[in-house]
Amino acid sequence: MLFLDLETKQDTLVVRPSGEVDLGVADYFRNTVENALDRERARNLVFNLSRVSFIDSSGLGVLLGRYKRVIRNGGKAFIVSPQPQVRRVLDLSGILRVMIEFPSETEALEKIG
Repeated sequence: MLFLDLETKQDTLVVRPSGEVDLGVADYFRNTVENALDRERARNLVFNLSRVSFIDSSGLGVLLGRYKRVIRNGGKAFIVSPQPQVRRVLDLSGILRVMIEFPSETEALEKIG
């Protein structure tokens, strides 16, 4: 089961998933974030992963796809506070080479400016 908390701060969509991000919830996760980006006209994206206990390749695909979307539109996308086991997967997958990681939402939002 995946729970999503979405909040828009200025022109940034902050996404706070809770639970496991895997194949079973990937479509829901993708569609919910896409709809929010469209509705809020958010330019930037922050994924707060502090409450994600597991992520698989389909979850990584959702993160990477939304990253590509905001970058293509001149925005920025950041990752905040992944738990150690999730951070390891992000690191091994190479996502942390393209999406900058921050220890807090505040720091990520300050970087966006």
